[in-house]
Amino acid sequence: MSGRTEGGAKDRYRLHSAACSSSSISPSPTAHESAYSVPMPIRQLSETMINQIAAGEVIERPASVVKELVENALDAGASRVEIVTAGGGLNLVRVTDDGSGIPEKELALAIARHCTSKLAEDIHDIRSLGFRGEALPSIGSVARLSIRSRTASGDSAAEIGIEGGRVSAVKPAAANRGTTVEVRDLFFATPARLKFMKGERAESSATSDVVKRIAIAFPSVRFTLAGSDRSTLELPATDDSAEGHLRRVAQVMGADFPDNAIAIDAMRDGVHLAGHVSIPSFSRANALQQYAYVNGRPVRDKLIAGAIRGAFADVLPRDRHAVTVLFLTLDPAIVDVNVHPAKADVRFRDPGLVRGLIVGAIREALANAGIRAATTGAAGMMAAFRPGAASYAHPGPANGHRSYEAASRASGFAGFDRSPQRPLDMGFDGVGNGGFRENDQAAFDAGPLHSADARAGHNEASETLLGTALGAARAQVHENYIVAQTRDSLVIVDQHAAHERLVYEALKNALHSRAVPSQMLLLPEIVDLPEEDAERLAFHSETLARFGLGIERFGPGAVAVRETPSMLGETNVQQLVRDLADEIADNDTVETLKGRLDRIAATMACHGSVRSGRLLKADEMNALLRQMEATPGSGTCNHGRPTYIELKLADIERLFGRR
Repeated sequence: MSGRTEGGAKDRYRLHSAACSSSSISPSPTAHESAYSVPMPIRQLSETMINQIAAGEVIERPASVVKELVENALDAGASRVEIVTAGGGLNLVRVTDDGSGIPEKELALAIARHCTSKLAEDIHDIRSLGFRGEALPSIGSVARLSIRSRTASGDSAAEIGIEGGRVSAVKPAAANRGTTVEVRDLFFATPARLKFMKGERAESSATSDVVKRIAIAFPSVRFTLAGSDRSTLELPATDDSAEGHLRRVAQVMGADFPDNAIAIDAMRDGVHLAGHVSIPSFSRANALQQYAYVNGRPVRDKLIAGAIRGAFADVLPRDRHAVTVLFLTLDPAIVDVNVHPAKADVRFRDPGLVRGLIVGAIREALANAGIRAATTGAAGMMAAFRPGAASYAHPGPANGHRSYEAASRASGFAGFDRSPQRPLDMGFDGVGNGGFRENDQAAFDAGPLHSADARAGHNEASETLLGTALGAARAQVHENYIVAQTRDSLVIVDQHAAHERLVYEALKNALHSRAVPSQMLLLPEIVDLPEEDAERLAFHSETLARFGLGIERFGPGAVAVRETPSMLGETNVQQLVRDLADEIADNDTVETLKGRLDRIAATMACHGSVRSGRLLKADEMNALLRQMEATPGSGTCNHGRPTYIELKLADIERLFGRR
């Protein structure tokens, strides 16, 4: 700061000296002074400049052009949409459809600003993808655009062109029913924009993602995407049934998704949520395969993304993301899609309702789905058994325990055994009786694996156990993996990961079934906040008290914290309260505090579960399998790693060439 101030003072001194020494010579004004010091008269911008300004918002890259043109085709009732690109879309974008077409007399209006056939008098009743009337004139102002169209009742087609904002006359053309829009030399009229474009591969990938995202919402429409810079993407039409929707999703997201997905169908206060979410063991390293739609419109909404993350927070680590396709259907009057010209953002009148619906529906679906293993686990095992195959690494975190403990330390938790108070002196044992603690490992010692008791337990597995999801325990190998048999598969269970999830769920149930024990602060902690944040915290004070955080208003712009949850030990109260205030402002929830307590419960579960290297009796192994079947989310441990892998008998027979 001092250097800048000194330099600025020296510059002012030089200017002042020059002005005093030569009053007859005026220094020429800088560019900054020329632009802002000389008053200019107010004038109306030209139509071309207005459209170029709008294009900066609507047309960000070639993928934006494809999005706008495909949406126009769908609004026209097309059952077939063909997209052709070249040069990543910068050289050419051509979209052809078999929709209703544009009458010849309306072609000039189609490329005029704010002219549309999709919006009546009520801006709150939007039932189409497009409605602003900005896309075509915006594209035409920065590229070479031509539109050729023919209606079902028309004897011939007509064509109009616009090049850098200059419109050509309408002329006759030859074409089938529908519309073909061709865009060449994108951004030739605004060459500075070309500097911000990425390579052809990146632009082509963005275009492909846009087409896939739209295609999921319209399964009865056939889409093709081709060009000199990509292999052809073909998405054949299915139908509008639930099965048809799932087939379209499989076309876009891969054939593995339906086998690893759970159906969602929920309604609350006039808002309907449908779609599919992946089981926890089927996850990705990023959120690119999370698709959300509001009244059929593809959106990228922070609230929806946050709700999905919150719904899976208990079963996925922070660096893994669920695969989802969710459709929200609600009255257009209670959602605003006119937030941004690109129409990718929306605003809900009641965001808390929407978030609660998504979180509740997904968590209920996960709980009701029972225990399921990702099919990709079996595929990885098959690949590992093939000659010359590299060792299989599950896509989950490689060092989940260490990263999780690091996260606990970052949240202010120094270890439950060093907490000032230990409110929950409980645990979970192999047969579900409770009372297990880290010192009680001897209770699981079953002696050598080949003892008489072990052999008898294995041989007495009944036909009933073979019909269960995880089957009957047959052996324990390498002192950590339980091998079980069902009627048609082989199941391998990681005993430590599985029991860790069981202990965690037991701790959570105990934690949230009653008020969380709190510890009184010797001196209340005063946290200064904006008045509206303090008011929101005070409104949620009863809920926070149930989680062990006692707060009360302390003047107009502060709160006094008198109690904190015992499980947190010594924590940064100021940061905790500010994080809660931010979350309540964004989502009207107090999940931050609940999440911290759950993370501590997860760490306690990790310390208080069956260790690797413990020999288990047959009854204990079978009890563990039955508890897994009855516990929601037991397909993954607290760190997101799979607790078991299932290999079908048909897969095993293929390994041995029997099929």
